[in-house]
Amino acid sequence: MEKNIILVSHCMLNIFSKVENFGEEEGRENARKKIIKTIIDNEIGIIQLPCPELIMYGSKRWGHVKDQFDTPYFRNTCKKELETYILQIEEYINNGYNIIGILGIDGSPSCGINLTCRGNWKGEIGSNPNLKDTINTISYTKEMGVMMEELKKLIKEKNIDIDMFGFTTENAEEICKYIENKIVCKK
Repeated sequence: MEKNIILVSHCMLNIFSKVENFGEEEGRENARKKIIKTIIDNEIGIIQLPCPELIMYGSKRWGHVKDQFDTPYFRNTCKKELETYILQIEEYINNGYNIIGILGIDGSPSCGINLTCRGNWKGEIGSNPNLKDTINTISYTKEMGVMMEELKKLIKEKNIDIDMFGFTTENAEEICKYIENKIVCKK
């Protein structure tokens, strides 16, 4: 009997938890569906991680950058939300389950694994005389989002070895192959 589990960022399963994007590309959605189909077709258990942005700011929030979330309170909130997930991971590992990995969302200020969004984003949008300059500070950097940094710390504290990988539209095929190669069949 196969006993494989993957942890996924909240919005991989619930697209309505994301910041509303009026120009969401069809290719990204198809890539997301391809990964989910691979997981389901291979009968892999799914643990849906929390979305700290939705929890703290709701569904009507604006887009943020990592610099806005990199605060003691947001980090502590992420850590508290993730503690029960660490217990679940330990329980599954102790009972012979194979944890395939943690799938994040590259570019996300919370869930990025290899890439996050940074910038000097602050102030009122409508009354910011330097709005264009502020927008021009936003860029992607090769680092983790805040929640994934906290998750990595918690995993390290427990001496748990789990791969972490980030979803982008361009790497969906690679992620699917990786998932299929990590499946373990336990008899």
